Amino acid sequence: MKIIDSHHHIWRQADLPWLLGPTQPRIFGEYDAIKRDYPIEEFLHDISGSNVEKSVYVQTNWAPNWAADEVAWVQETAGRTGWPHAIVGYCDMMVRDARPALDQLAKHPLMRGIRQQLHYHQNPQYRFAKTHDICRDKDLQRNVGYLADYGWAFDLQVFASQMESACELIDACPKVTFILQHAGMPEDLSDDGRAYWKKQMKLLAKRDNVVSKLSGFGTFIHRNDAAHIERILHDTVAIFGAKRCLFGSNFPIEKLWTTYGELTKAFLRAANDLSAGRQKAIFYDTAKRVYRL
Repeated sequence: MKIIDSHHHIWRQADLPWLLGPTQPRIFGEYDAIKRDYPIEEFLHDISGSNVEKSVYVQTNWAPNWAADEVAWVQETAGRTGWPHAIVGYCDMMVRDARPALDQLAKHPLMRGIRQQLHYHQNPQYRFAKTHDICRDKDLQRNVGYLADYGWAFDLQVFASQMESACELIDACPKVTFILQHAGMPEDLSDDGRAYWKKQMKLLAKRDNVVSKLSGFGTFIHRNDAAHIERILHDTVAIFGAKRCLFGSNFPIEKLWTTYGELTKAFLRAANDLSAGRQKAIFYDTAKRVYRL
């Protein structure tokens, strides 16, 4: 199976005080093992033998005033090595008008979208945004709407409890493709929690301009669990359909508890009972389409 990895990160520790500093909680837990350089060369070594043909870099929360520097560095890396093949950068979409910053990012040909993490949770360790209903912010809605003018997507990162307000953001930006991060980050794995997550996911799936990324499933359990992956993958595909789902490794975060080879094996095994066409959509076609690879 040919694979497009629609979500990975590379970084240089010296450039990332914002990401690697002590002040921001990490939803994936203790991460001392990755408080170091993770260059593209290591990523290429990690994916060797996994049939990955292309990859999409997703921003890693450099200091906000370095957003353009992050994209420039990744673009230079791609020019030097041929990897990655697309970039999702950062821009503060809460300002009055984000277009001057977006214009700066648009100078780089691999730009395909923006991610500003909007997830908020009552558990402070899982919290990133300042407010639960941030998706209702009118500046945010207006700026995300501008992405259509650039042909860019918005990587949407919210919890299930935020999905109703996320629908308001999506409805305000009908010309923008929204890529739901980590299948909505199901963190409550009780029967009631799973039922609520599925109910909220169905609200998003009613919007044709939303697709769901199958990634980051080890975030809250801190392991590569084949049964867990299979359950979320099948639930998400049942809600969105395979043509609106795409695989992402979330490396090197998942490297905290598994190898790239073992991770992809678990995902491929989870999708093994789906038709060849649906598997191809999940692992290749959807990412190729939404990130214009």
